[in-house]
Amino acid sequence: MTATLIDGKAFAARLREDVAGEVAKMQAAHGVTPGLAVVLVGDDAASAVYVRNKGEQAKAAGMHSVTHRLPAETTEAELLKLVGSSTPTPPSTGFWCSCPCRRASTPTG
Repeated sequence: MTATLIDGKAFAARLREDVAGEVAKMQAAHGVTPGLAVVLVGDDAASAVYVRNKGEQAKAAGMHSVTHRLPAETTEAELLKLVGSSTPTPPSTGFWCSCPCRRASTPTG
């Protein structure tokens, strides 16, 4: 069996270029700028870095990006209300949620 060496940084750069190209095509063809809304629940430092990087990459590709920060005590119902709310400003074509691994709305006892 022969191993294939993959240059992850080069692959990621090509992928980012491809995404930026598709964003430009969407803008030209439909007048739509895709966007990413990220929801960060809680104050986990690693999640905050991850979320910040998502926003930076979206903007670098020509998309708009918005981050919603919610306290760790946020219930599932509150989170779903935000995600399902009326069109955010700017409008987003996708949501990414970074939450603690517990279900805040699960009853106990």
